[in-house]
Amino acid sequence: MLSRSLVIATLAAAVVAGPSALAAASLSAAGGRYTISQAGSSIRFSIGKAGGGSLDGAFARFTGNIRVDNANADRSEVNITIMPASVGTGQGRIDAFLRSDAVFDAANDPEIRFRSTNVRRTGETTATITGNLTARGKTSPEKFQAELKSFAGGTITFRVTGKVLRSRYGMDVGTPIYSNVVEFDMTLSGRRG
Repeated sequence: MLSRSLVIATLAAAVVAGPSALAAASLSAAGGRYTISQAGSSIRFSIGKAGGGSLDGAFARFTGNIRVDNANADRSEVNITIMPASVGTGQGRIDAFLRSDAVFDAANDPEIRFRSTNVRRTGETTATITGNLTARGKTSPEKFQAELKSFAGGTITFRVTGKVLRSRYGMDVGTPIYSNVVEFDMTLSGRRG
């Protein structure tokens, strides 16, 4: 009876403290390695156009893993490999152009890789991830913001956002009509194990 009362009191305290307390408790139990699943994940991007609007798209194929070290966030890791041949904007002509040697050169550079070098926790459910992005044979440091969205049943989901200058990778064709800044909005869902 005492243990049941303790569980009820703990749940009541978590509800009063709000969602961040529940998320923090979940994050503290989330240590481990996760394989990113395409089924629950998405990698979307947007490039602004002069005069308004944007070119929006996504990558359909990618792999990766996330390692959460809840004892020392600095030792956490994020590794993602994107296959640029899977880019899709809903416009076949633009997709073919993006895959061509003018932009991704997917035939000769079939992978875009991100490897974290530092993870710094910025809040109970947030972190800044710094790492090296490699595309078209060029590597540059990049920074992304991550927020824990859910953790349950051995599955973890983060929302990751960031901005990348495409000129760093020799993909600045079309500027200034199309912005040099690519905005990423990703949902990365991984299964422990």
